[in-house]
Amino acid sequence: MVDLLGQYEKIKEQIDNSILEVVRSSKYINGPEVASFKQELEQYLNVKHVIPCANGTDALQIAMMALGLKPGDEVITANFTYVATVEVIGLLNLKPILVEADPKTFNINPDAIRNAITPRTKAIVPVHLYGQSANMEEVMKIAKEHNLFVIEDTAQAIGAKYTFSDGTTETVGAIGDFGTTSFFPSKNLGCYGDGGAIFTNNDELAVAAKMIANHGQSKQYYHDKVGVNSRLDSIQATVLRAKLPHLDTYIKNRNIAADFYDNAFSDVEWLETPFRDPKSTHVFHQYTLKTKGVDRDELRSFLSGKGVPAMIYYPVPLHHQKAYSDASLYKDSDFENTIDLCKSVISLPMHTELTEEELIYITKTVKEFK
Repeated sequence: MVDLLGQYEKIKEQIDNSILEVVRSSKYINGPEVASFKQELEQYLNVKHVIPCANGTDALQIAMMALGLKPGDEVITANFTYVATVEVIGLLNLKPILVEADPKTFNINPDAIRNAITPRTKAIVPVHLYGQSANMEEVMKIAKEHNLFVIEDTAQAIGAKYTFSDGTTETVGAIGDFGTTSFFPSKNLGCYGDGGAIFTNNDELAVAAKMIANHGQSKQYYHDKVGVNSRLDSIQATVLRAKLPHLDTYIKNRNIAADFYDNAFSDVEWLETPFRDPKSTHVFHQYTLKTKGVDRDELRSFLSGKGVPAMIYYPVPLHHQKAYSDASLYKDSDFENTIDLCKSVISLPMHTELTEEELIYITKTVKEFK
């Protein structure tokens, strides 16, 4: 599904030298590489504050803690996504409110958000799924109308841009009160271990998030808030520094591969290629097809037998997961789009090192299924 070794070999000398430099400096935690990466990512995203942390899940948790959300507060988020988004809501004793997906973009449906708001609602967490922005114009409009916080989960869409109806364009993650991301190795901007970051243009929220990520300290041994221990280490930061200047090229290469897939499958009636929202660029963290009238799992097995990996992101809606099911709150009839997606989506290899020969073989093999 990804070729991290091939990506590494293209920048091997820089990666090796920069890691060795960290080892020689012995500044493994909160070293200068972390500070430099923070500044460089702020410039790339055009956001005032980046707070590096240990992983993307921590980033979400720290953002919610910094907003001062209290146990019992309701947080609206997508039903069709990875569990980490809702996991932190539960960890903080907040109440997750899962809502329906848009059948075209697969992202959170703004109409479903509106219908889910109650007097206890405090925040919305849109997930920019597979590399394309959620409908942030509507999300921000809803949030303003109801005085709600917005935390963007940008783990799959770093580098994507969203254009509002007035023509202004912003980088996803820099639109809401907070943006969060993961630097898991397979992400579009990935390190060689775990890593994450929080983004905000709000000075006060930045101070709070930075304190919470570092044991709630205002200065060493002075703890003003209940915090956590969540830091991006210097070796991961130096890897990310080496990769960040290449991120736009990585995105371009992913779009070239996506265009190849789109063209190859344009006449395949039993496959629906990814919808491209004109308001958002697409960074194609995943290339996700929707199957129609065929057994998706049989297709995956067929591809595996031919040496083509494929993944299902995500086979089970969150409201069917034991940890988050609530028969009094959720009915399958409220999630027809989500359930359909869970049964029909399949993702093909998508990474920066895909060759034309590989793309030809993958698409030819897919077409052989039927």
